[in-house]
Amino acid sequence: MRDAIAAIVAIVLLVVAASLATTLQGHRRRRQRQHDSEQSLGRRIIGEIPAGDDFILVSEDESRFYYGDQSIDKDLIVAVRVLINGVPLASYVSRRHAKDDSSPTADAKRGAGVPAERVRGAGAPGVIKDGPEGIARDRWDVAVETVTGAVLIECGAIRERVSQELARKIFDAIKRELEQRDGA
Repeated sequence: MRDAIAAIVAIVLLVVAASLATTLQGHRRRRQRQHDSEQSLGRRIIGEIPAGDDFILVSEDESRFYYGDQSIDKDLIVAVRVLINGVPLASYVSRRHAKDDSSPTADAKRGAGVPAERVRGAGAPGVIKDGPEGIARDRWDVAVETVTGAVLIECGAIRERVSQELARKIFDAIKRELEQRDGA
């Protein structure tokens, strides 16, 4: 009797293991299709943001950044900020727009005479300082301010510095683009 129960438990465990392996293989195939699709469109993948059971890709091509299905024209980007729990940790404001007080986002946020540079988080450093312990469970986001509005790229609150590294990669890619554009 005991041997029969052990055999049934072993069979159930094998079926569960096979099911998990099949599900994992399906996720890998779907992820590979997403990567292949982005690359066939001429885009370079910057990062993969975990979202539920799937990933949202952040990518770029010559003229735009892409966050999932949303596109951000590179020529319209005014500033980029890394936010931790909604507070700017690092920022970069395009020199082309640093003194521009006429953007709709600056006008809406400025309110009672606050300069646009302060609204955009220009007081935050342009480099993310990396502490050895990291910040374990805080919310990391990247705010991309454009001439037409702002886009929030939600990197999450995952432990083991995953969200921090995603935010850093995305921020660095957009900052690099702004620096190249400002240098021209």
